[in-house]
Amino acid sequence: MILGSMAPRRRWLLLGLTALAAVALIAAGTVVITRLTSDNKPGGAPVAGSPTPTPIVTPTPSPSGPPPGADITGPLNLLLVGVDTRVSVPGWEPHSDAVLVLHVPKGLGQAYLFSLPRDLLVDIPAFPKAGYKGGKTKLTHAMSFGSRVPGKPKEPSTAQGYELLRSTVAGYTGLRIDAGAVLTFNGFDKLVNALGGVDIYVDQRVESMHRRPDGKYRESVPGGYTGPQQVYEKGEQHLNGWQALDYARQRYITGGDYARQRHQQQLIKALTSKILDEGLARQPKRVDQVVAALGDTLIYVGGRRIVDIAYALGGMPDNKFVLVGLPGSGVGKGSAYRGEQLTAVGRKFITELRASRADAYLAANPTLVVRN
Repeated sequence: MILGSMAPRRRWLLLGLTALAAVALIAAGTVVITRLTSDNKPGGAPVAGSPTPTPIVTPTPSPSGPPPGADITGPLNLLLVGVDTRVSVPGWEPHSDAVLVLHVPKGLGQAYLFSLPRDLLVDIPAFPKAGYKGGKTKLTHAMSFGSRVPGKPKEPSTAQGYELLRSTVAGYTGLRIDAGAVLTFNGFDKLVNALGGVDIYVDQRVESMHRRPDGKYRESVPGGYTGPQQVYEKGEQHLNGWQALDYARQRYITGGDYARQRHQQQLIKALTSKILDEGLARQPKRVDQVVAALGDTLIYVGGRRIVDIAYALGGMPDNKFVLVGLPGSGVGKGSAYRGEQLTAVGRKFITELRASRADAYLAANPTLVVRN
C-alpha cells in the first residue's frame, strides 16, 4: 500500500471499491495505489512514494456532463497485491504474499485475472532508491527489497516497495502496468464486511492453520499452532470478513500455493460480481461509504480518480470476468528448493494475452480456466 488518502494520514483506503469496482480486489494486502498513464513502456510511469498524503476528492458528475471515467477505454493492466505487513513488528519489511494481474482489453468488455506465484523466480531490476543492485530471486522479495529507505532501517516504505514490484512484474510479463492496488489483512477484512459478506463455492475442504471456529487466533507454539481449527467445508458458503481472509490465506492444503491462488481468484470474482450486480461501481456516494469503512487500511497515490476507474469498469458483464490459473513447478537441485517457474503452457498464455489472442488460447487449453 502506500500513502495518500481521503483525509490526512488515511493510508489504506480504497481498494475496496476501486480495485473491486475496477474489477478485482486482492486477497490480503495493505495499500492501494492507483495510477493510469499514457506511457506505452512496460511498467508505466513511476508511482510517487512521497510521505505527504494526497487528499482524495470524489466528484459527483454533473447531470449535464459526461459520467466519470467516460474517456477511459482501455486496454488496462491492474496489479493487485496482497501484502504481509506485520505492523506489530517495528521495521518489518512488507512482502507481497499474493500477486495478481488483471488485464482488461480495449473496450472494457472483458477481463482476465491471473496470479503469479509468490515464489516465482524472476529478475528483479536494480533499484537505486532503495540501494538494491538487482538479482534473480523470488517475486515476493521485490516489494521487500524496494521498501528499504536508506538511513531509515525501521521505516520501510510500502509505496516505494510497490514501485520495484511493479517494475519486476512488468518486466516478467511484458505488460504495461496502468494501476495498482495493495491491501493488508485488516483492509481486506473490512472490505468484505463493508459489502455484507461474500457468497463463494468452496471447492475443497480447507482447515485453517490460523483461526479457531470463533474467529480468534489459534495459540502459537514451536513449530506451528495448537487448538481447535476453523474448517471450510466443500460447497456454497457465505463468509464474513475474517472468514474470507482466512480462507484465502491457507496454502498448507491439497494443491499448496497454487490452490491458494485459485481460492484468492474465486474470492475476488465473488466480490466483484457482488459489486457489479448491485451497480455499486457506478454509485459515487456508495464508493465513498466503502472507502470510509476501510478507514486507514488503504493508500491512494496519483493518477486517475478512483471513481473514474470504478465507473469505467462498472459496466462489465459478470460472465466476461475470466479467472486463469497458470500452472508451475518447483525449481532447484535435489532438495535445494529455489522457487517456482511457470510451465510452458502458463508462460505462453501471457504471450497470447499480450497479442490479444487470449480467448483462442484458452479455448485450446480449457484447463487453464478456473471455474467457480
